[in-house]
Amino acid sequence: MTDKRIFLSLPQLSGEEQKYIQKALDDNWITSGGPNVNDFENDLQEFLQDDVSVAALNSGTSAIHLALILLGIKAEDEVICQSMTFSASANPILYQNATPVFIDSEAETWNICPETLEIAIKDRIAKGKKPKAIIAVHLYGMPYKVDEVHAIADKYGIPVIEDSAEALGSHYKGKKCGTFGAFGIFSFNGNKIITTSSGGALITHSKDFKEKAIFYATQSRDEAIHYQHSEIGYNYRMSNVCAGIGRGQMKILNSNLKVKKQIHDFYVSIFKDIKEITVFENINQDYDSNYWLTTILIEPGLNINRAVLLQAFEEKNIESRPLWKPMHLQPLFSQYPYYGSTVSEDLFEKGLCLPSGTSLNSAEKERIREVVNKLFQVQE
Repeated sequence: MTDKRIFLSLPQLSGEEQKYIQKALDDNWITSGGPNVNDFENDLQEFLQDDVSVAALNSGTSAIHLALILLGIKAEDEVICQSMTFSASANPILYQNATPVFIDSEAETWNICPETLEIAIKDRIAKGKKPKAIIAVHLYGMPYKVDEVHAIADKYGIPVIEDSAEALGSHYKGKKCGTFGAFGIFSFNGNKIITTSSGGALITHSKDFKEKAIFYATQSRDEAIHYQHSEIGYNYRMSNVCAGIGRGQMKILNSNLKVKKQIHDFYVSIFKDIKEITVFENINQDYDSNYWLTTILIEPGLNINRAVLLQAFEEKNIESRPLWKPMHLQPLFSQYPYYGSTVSEDLFEKGLCLPSGTSLNSAEKERIREVVNKLFQVQE
């Protein structure tokens, strides 16, 4: 194997990250918080608009955890969570010793099914355990059915935590994802639309909630000349160095979003005549995915399935991965309630994530095309 590996989603640098990192070093401000953190929060607030407040943290997982704390989630409370997601959506529920209740997807957006959501809420209420929050995910950047999900949440008075870890720059009806819920969260892990190396953000429409989140994220230090603590605190604040990377990354956020859609269009073009392949796309004009990762479903045929295509890519040193394995199928979460049928399970069995990094070049695209054409016997 001599070809350089094509990775699933590597970060793309703007060239300006070093300037902000150097400022942090020059100022000798390399710990959590600081000028870069404040400015990065302001950059995100300006991008998101909609009168939001942003608290920059060390991960998207931390953001979900603090959202649960701010909503008062405690031991033995129940929190509804989309099953088709990464485990970081659900792990913080266990941090609070609460109980996750998992919901199947619907087939159009692959996200939480509104009909099943309401069935679950009614059943949990009948069992004497009204859920205290709903974690809904914009999977792979695709907005969930916002109107339907929030109408049900409002009907039963349950706040929504909007997991937008993969959806920075996605829109629903012209409004940016991350701004619909009681809280929104973003991830700036190295594989996301922009990165801070590691990092995340909590989005709220309340300045008081932002300040309380920062209080918890900086060890819940009371106002006193000495170190005094009346509440449990966490070391969740973003560092000034990581925020410097984020400030440089914000310079290319809009261009990254354009490139992601161009990469998605490339995959649409190479699969357009292959009946076994369906490329995951916006279902109508209300939805505007950032296409963080382009994903496909492979219907078994001609002895080709998900595993065969994955192996064909791997033999040419091209990384691809199955879709997220649903949480209700994970050993960690298998004992918790699940509502739905097999939509998310079917997606997992048939789905594949394709290389979608913004640095994907023409030669790499041609290598990908050659694998597809050879496997599916496409005549060029």
